[in-house]
Amino acid sequence: MSNTVISYQSFCWVVGTTSFRTAKLNLKIEEQLLLLDEFYHEIIKKSQWEWQPTIQEQYYNFMKDKGFVTGEANRKDKDAREKTSGLVEVGLITANRVLTEAGRTLLAVTTTGAFEANNDFNISGDSFMYLKQLLKTSVDVSGCIVRPFVTVLKCLTELEFLTYDEFTYFIPLIKDRESAEQIIKDIKSYRLGETKTEEIIFKRLMQMDNYKLALNLFMDSEVDEDVICAIGMNRKSRSYDKPYYELYEYVKGIFLEGKNNYERLLHAAKNINQRPGTLWRNLLFRTTNISSIRRKGKEAISENCPFLSCRNELELKKVFFEYLHVFKAISTLADYFDLNKRYFNLADVLIFEDRTIKLDMIPKYYFKEIIDELYNVAFIEDSNLQVDVELEEISSAFTIDMNQIYSALSQDLRVRVDSADQVATYINDERSRRFDIMIDKKFTNEILIELLHCFETRDDRRIEELVTDEATIPTIFEYILGIIWYKVSERQGNILEFMNLSLEANLLPKTHAAGGYADIIYKYEACSDYPEHSLLLEATLADGSNQRRMEMEPVSRHLGDYRIRYNNRFDYSLFVSTYLDKNVVYDFRYRKLIPYTKNEVTIDGMKIISMDTQALKKIIERNISYKHLYQVFDVYHNKELGDIDWHDGLIREATKEYKV
Repeated sequence: MSNTVISYQSFCWVVGTTSFRTAKLNLKIEEQLLLLDEFYHEIIKKSQWEWQPTIQEQYYNFMKDKGFVTGEANRKDKDAREKTSGLVEVGLITANRVLTEAGRTLLAVTTTGAFEANNDFNISGDSFMYLKQLLKTSVDVSGCIVRPFVTVLKCLTELEFLTYDEFTYFIPLIKDRESAEQIIKDIKSYRLGETKTEEIIFKRLMQMDNYKLALNLFMDSEVDEDVICAIGMNRKSRSYDKPYYELYEYVKGIFLEGKNNYERLLHAAKNINQRPGTLWRNLLFRTTNISSIRRKGKEAISENCPFLSCRNELELKKVFFEYLHVFKAISTLADYFDLNKRYFNLADVLIFEDRTIKLDMIPKYYFKEIIDELYNVAFIEDSNLQVDVELEEISSAFTIDMNQIYSALSQDLRVRVDSADQVATYINDERSRRFDIMIDKKFTNEILIELLHCFETRDDRRIEELVTDEATIPTIFEYILGIIWYKVSERQGNILEFMNLSLEANLLPKTHAAGGYADIIYKYEACSDYPEHSLLLEATLADGSNQRRMEMEPVSRHLGDYRIRYNNRFDYSLFVSTYLDKNVVYDFRYRKLIPYTKNEVTIDGMKIISMDTQALKKIIERNISYKHLYQVFDVYHNKELGDIDWHDGLIREATKEYKV
């Protein structure tokens, strides 16, 4: 009996690879495609390409030289495989690590900046490519083929939304039509409080032959360490499950034999590593404080502990087996959540907020109309995974007439929508409404001031906690500056159009490998306080000599090119940084006198105002409006040159408290 080997089999799906979990996933994918392509062409100049350990180690060193990885991996070849395997799964590179047709199309979109939303879903060009790849991506779960993204779409159309817990612990258990139907029913029961997480997971596990065999072995055997290791089915090594034998012995001793070694039971539970150990301790005890357990003894046991009702060892074995595997499964599923979320987020059709997941507006109505037909491919592998195909080649469901979508949307929302332009307008209005709500909830004045302080001290971790870890810190700085200026401007204008940033479906920023665009262009209509004009907001975290080298020429060039293109002498720039180099301030000030020429067109000198984040914090604290700031900027811009106190005076006047 002790020599019985029961193999582990996967019971759930995950997209990507857990050995390479990363923030800024879209940026990392783009960078990897660029690096792999460059490395491939370097190698084939010297020899043939073959993705084997020697080349893998060279690629690791290449990534390190390019700054993509840091430190020194123990197994460079393994690290190189892990950092690229997720791209294989979603069809962007081959198993031999050569860019596929789909990978090259995505790379072309990101390197050329072709992010226009010229598709039925009104999402950016790169997101549309990710959507198509995710629709085709399948996973083998113990011999069952499942397309995770399609199953999520099915669940969202049936259930309207998914909580994070439902997405984490239930949805990845779907591997065929039968399990999908059962999981959807279970989620409905779960929402009514009729079933528990552990019950749903255990029911799915017990549909698998290896778990049935393991339970039978456990029930029929005299329990020893070998039996525990056999029925544990550890993925890595049987020996990893040895601590469960001690746990079983103390559970049996206390709940069946009346022993009182509660402290030893706690230690045995603590010997179970990571999340399963925490779950066991919470299952067994009211508290894990050792002094309290010594003092209270039996009273320290949780009143809901399932072992309290066990009348014999067979009953105890069944409960022990259930929680042994359910807690392992919970740990695995929780481990996969972040990776699944990041990959699915790439398509920008799902909104992740308030610990729930739902489809964005157009995707919601679109997939609701086609899901029955699309679902026919949910458990079939797509042979075109590596090819850039049209949606209709993924499923005939995508041949739908968009008028059907518009009609369904019109009926539900009670607005007339019968063209792509009207849809785009309605979507933009809805996004603006959601953005205003998000600002009120997520970016209060207090949070904005805290964020500015974090940018000054480069507390990057806190910045990511408050905003997102899917964008670089400089991108987040631009995004937060845009929000601040939107509030300063009393929320007039379409800030989502003004910010030249890529945003996720939840309206948070993301970063692309390609850059080179102006930051934020805020457009103002004429009013009694100022003429019609555009304000180019330029943000940087560079300091010292880096600021002079990196910002002086681009800021002037952006404004000069913009003035030439739109021919409005009132257009100007505001340069914002956590630190202002005095020479940069003086240089921008004297641009007032310097003409700017391009393609034989010349404009008069430019207006560039500089401000640091200390001044910006005062503007927020004192609720100073743009109407006031424009007047101050204009007055100081028109002053004579040469006043050494010019900039200090401008900031004092701009940030002083005033009555409206």
